[in-house]
Amino acid sequence: MELDLNTLDLKELKSLQTRVARAIATFEDRRKKEALSKLDEAARELGFASLAELTGTAAPRKRAAVEAKYANPANPAETWSGRGRKPRWFAAALAGGKSESDLLI
Repeated sequence: MELDLNTLDLKELKSLQTRVARAIATFEDRRKKEALSKLDEAARELGFASLAELTGTAAPRKRAAVEAKYANPANPAETWSGRGRKPRWFAAALAGGKSESDLLI
């Protein structure tokens, strides 16, 4: 396919440039996916569940959601499990004289 660039106007050249850049980017992505697929298959042939298991890059397992332990008395929809940073409403309630046991669900 021979394309005479000298016959194209500026708008057509810029359009062509955009399409070429997009084609290059998708080509690289396809090649990466093909390579990863082949490596994953080779890892399975060697007895591993996947390439991620072999390389130690498997996604960490997600933890189960923890049940709420405290609720905001002003808005019961706002809850806290007692883990992580204290929510502002919890700290404000403590500063206002409430105890942790007052905020238990």
